[in-house]
Amino acid sequence: MKIGKVAKRTGMTVKSIRYYHDIGLVTAHRGDNGYRVYREQDIAALQFVHHCRELGFSLEDCQALLSLRNDEARTSAEVKRLASQHLQEVETKITKLNALKQELKALVDECKGDEGADCAIIKGLGSQCRK
Repeated sequence: MKIGKVAKRTGMTVKSIRYYHDIGLVTAHRGDNGYRVYREQDIAALQFVHHCRELGFSLEDCQALLSLRNDEARTSAEVKRLASQHLQEVETKITKLNALKQELKALVDECKGDEGADCAIIKGLGSQCRK
C-alpha cells in the first residue's frame, strides 16, 4: 500500500509517516519505482505508534514499546514499568497544570476588566511566582 492510502487508513499525516520512516521507527519496503510500500504489519506498527503518541509517549518510549510489542520473549513487567513511568510523568504535568490554572484564575478574577489602565493581571505577571 502506498503512503497516501496508509495515511488515510491510520489517520496520520504523510509527513509523520515519512518522519517515522526516516528515523527508523517504522520501516517500509521500497518498490521498484522507489516508492515506499507498506505491508499490513507496517500499517499495524504505524497505528500502534500513533496510539502511543496520542497517549503522550515520547518517540524513545514509542520505539521501546514497539520493540517490546515485537519481542515474544518480553515480560509484561517491562511494559508496565515503562507505562507506569509515563503515567507518573502525566500525573506530574497535571499537577503543574492545575497550579497554573489556579494562578491564572486568580489573576483573571482580580482584574477589573474595565476601561481603566490599572490591571491586576499585568501587575501579577510582573511579580514573583506565587508559590
